[in-house]
Amino acid sequence: MTNEFSQLNLHPELLRAAAELGFNKPTEVQTRVIPLMLEGKDVLAQSQTGSGKTAAFAFPVLENMINTNHQGSVNTLVLTPTRELAIQVADAIAQYSRHQKVEVMPVYGGQHYGTSRRRLKNGVDVIVGTPGRLQDLIRQRILDLSNVQTVILDEADEMLSMGFVDDVENILRETPAQRQTTLFSATLPKSIRQLADKYMNDPETVMIQRKQVTVDTVEQRYYLVNEKDKLAALTRLFEIEEIGATLVFTKTRVGSSRVANELIQRGFSAEALNGDLAQDARIRVLDRFRSGRIKVLVATDVAARGLDIDDISHVFNFDLPTDPELYVHRIGRTGRAGKDGIAISLVTPGDKRYLGRIGSFTKYQIPQAQFPTEKDVQERREIRLLAKMEVWLERDRCKREEEMAEYLVASGYDPLKVAAAAIKMARGEEKQRPIEKISEVRINRSSGKNSRRKQYSRNGKNRKRYPNSRGNGKSGASHEQGMVRLSLGRGRQHGINPGEIVGGIASRANIPGYGIGKITIFDKYTLLDVKEEYVSNVLNKTGSYHFHDQHNVDIKRASN
Repeated sequence: MTNEFSQLNLHPELLRAAAELGFNKPTEVQTRVIPLMLEGKDVLAQSQTGSGKTAAFAFPVLENMINTNHQGSVNTLVLTPTRELAIQVADAIAQYSRHQKVEVMPVYGGQHYGTSRRRLKNGVDVIVGTPGRLQDLIRQRILDLSNVQTVILDEADEMLSMGFVDDVENILRETPAQRQTTLFSATLPKSIRQLADKYMNDPETVMIQRKQVTVDTVEQRYYLVNEKDKLAALTRLFEIEEIGATLVFTKTRVGSSRVANELIQRGFSAEALNGDLAQDARIRVLDRFRSGRIKVLVATDVAARGLDIDDISHVFNFDLPTDPELYVHRIGRTGRAGKDGIAISLVTPGDKRYLGRIGSFTKYQIPQAQFPTEKDVQERREIRLLAKMEVWLERDRCKREEEMAEYLVASGYDPLKVAAAAIKMARGEEKQRPIEKISEVRINRSSGKNSRRKQYSRNGKNRKRYPNSRGNGKSGASHEQGMVRLSLGRGRQHGINPGEIVGGIASRANIPGYGIGKITIFDKYTLLDVKEEYVSNVLNKTGSYHFHDQHNVDIKRASN
């Protein structure tokens, strides 16, 4: 077995990226697949999600591209069964190629075709997409796969079980016969072997044994919550739990920065750990976390790779991972060195299917818990304050304060009222941490294509309502005092949503999320209110905002 990434014959730029991302030793699938792909062989690998297979195929692909003239055509095609996995894999490849000029593009249903057309025209090296949308782009002659050199089929058994077999075969027929093909699958049923026999050239077979997935030292539970209430839910749980060093996982870099900023505004010592950090900044953040100077680390999966800290008390899945092994990998960061740990997941109604997959994989059905009430939080605050006061009373190190109390009593004030006033002042900071409301979760039982089409109808009668989208929004003047109305040159047809706008602007302009008020999304543009004190920060970054697959977006003052 190869013990170090440096022994895998990868280019120094890739080894540098691997080191910055925390790759210390390759996993078994990386050790076995990377050399085979570097030799140009087709590979048929049985490997579970979360075993490190993305890096196993991404590093050889990037290695081969270093000395290749891309000429703006698609060099590598990665097929995934779901939108979530496409985004995850594309983001990982982008991180691995941080020291190369490689353009990576995720492709999935719901994106605007014009956006895909423009990006492909400008040149894309790696496409990561779902079969259905790839087929659409091919039919419309937007996507040309005639120069593809490498094809990766990720979670092939899942794609076939979802009924994508015809789409997959049609896509493979659009690629050159003389290509390298690597197929990853958790299982190797007859249908997968038939696909391999038909479209792969004498593949090398790699079998990776499933590892133990149970985590006996970790208490697991989940809370059902609406997406918009996740931050309120997280902070409420922070107040109830006896948290020590805590990891919070989000699915995106923007999300990690947004959550960290919001936690700071709510009085919690937090920092983000994501792929935007340079290596020296990453080291400083980790040092502050290990030393206890910050209690909460908000991280993405890619950025947390290689994180080795034994004293983590809690792991929170702010965004539930879509694959089971990634869940196990996350929660395995607590409950180490013989200590108990707690893993808490915030689950939206749409996440329930992933929760079921996790339960099937781990052979453990994670129990649902009920959120603490506002009264519970208030009582916990009081208990903690009384405990602190008892500590100070036992220490008896309040001589100057005793003199001040004696003065007030001598001035005629009741001793009990003096103590009550002191406690009232001590609780002053609680006003900066209001207990936010958590709305009731209503699960829509009427799912399916027809209801989805109705929800997104363009006739305006059944159009999906967006948070903070009230009024016609056409005036350049804000409806809120102290706010300034700005205009963002992207709208509903570009796939923009309010959460992404808040996260993208707050992270890039380095302003708190609450600095953004009402958001009104139209088809081609968006109006948003920004606190006057933060307007210059936002406008100074215009032309550099990124939303979803929208790059270099402008923000300007709205016209009256």
